[in-house]
Amino acid sequence: MFSHIMVGTNDLARSKKFYDATFGALGAKPGTEDTAKGRLIYSHNGGRYIVTKPIDGQPACHANGGTIGIAMDSPEQVDAWHKAGVAAGGKSIEDPPGVRGGTMYLAYLRDPDGNKLCALHRLPAK
Repeated sequence: MFSHIMVGTNDLARSKKFYDATFGALGAKPGTEDTAKGRLIYSHNGGRYIVTKPIDGQPACHANGGTIGIAMDSPEQVDAWHKAGVAAGGKSIEDPPGVRGGTMYLAYLRDPDGNKLCALHRLPAK
């Protein structure tokens, strides 16, 4: 359904540090910088995630009520993603990483610009 996800930033260098760390925890390569357009581009497992300075020149802000979910291969990968994100300037939000609803292992972060991210691993049926 999705071709890509794009979020805004007010500081590309700060975002690169955060997203290189969190996506690096998943085995992704560091973001490619498109300095002409003021963007970072991440490609991994067929997905594309772009971080950009707003085209309209206004400050970037996060979506109130919006969450970007990122699929994970295991609870350990969720934990590694969360740890890398906090160490790289993200903010842990909601409950600590763990099982929710008996069927999902989740962790939540806000990136340095306030975008809400969720790492999600679906647990096998019992």
